[in-house]
Amino acid sequence: QVQLVESGGGLVQAGGSLRLSCAAAGFIRSNYVMGWYRQAPGKQRDLVAAITSGGDTNYVDSVKGRFTISRDNAKNTVYLQMNSLKPEDTAVYYCNARSPYTLLYNYWGQGTQVTVSS
Repeated sequence: QVQLVESGGGLVQAGGSLRLSCAAAGFIRSNYVMGWYRQAPGKQRDLVAAITSGGDTNYVDSVKGRFTISRDNAKNTVYLQMNSLKPEDTAVYYCNARSPYTLLYNYWGQGTQVTVSS
């Protein structure tokens, strides 16, 4: 079983920064793709950023240039550095770990709230 534990959310003013962390425990393979998703009230959960085991990244257009995803494979931890935050970034942020080869292995954290005040 895999457990993902997020931390680092909170309340910040527009223009501020936050760093989210997600520590993975359990049987997690180093080749898993790690990602961050977010879900605002009344909206669907959408991908924010993802990173492969080799370090390839992709971002949703709205966060490019402001957010940076990184991972420490030795620690099974993924990070999301969020700069120049905007009120529209307010959401619950979820960590995700999944196999690149099968949908059978797809894990979620419990979520962490990020609130950006204007």
